[in-house]
Amino acid sequence: MTADEIDLRQPLHITTKVNGEITQDDTTASMIKSFSDLIAYVSTFMTLKPGDILVTGTPIKIGPKSDPPRWLKPGDVVEIEVPSIGILRNTVVAEA
Repeated sequence: MTADEIDLRQPLHITTKVNGEITQDDTTASMIKSFSDLIAYVSTFMTLKPGDILVTGTPIKIGPKSDPPRWLKPGDVVEIEVPSIGILRNTVVAEA
């Protein structure tokens, strides 16, 4: 997306699902650093180009921590949705 397509000063709603089950549901307002701050920082040591992806942490998890922890496994489908941007959908595969 470009700056004229989205206002990063406004919180973005993020929903994460694993195999259709919501595991995270919050806004970017809960993140430690704003997208604007992250872009400004990264821009100090590299030029961002269309198609670049910044990988960050996420806001909060829903529900209690799993004991034992629940790890992603091959075949799991992870979807991250931001309504104004779209859905990123990936299927977990085993390491080669």
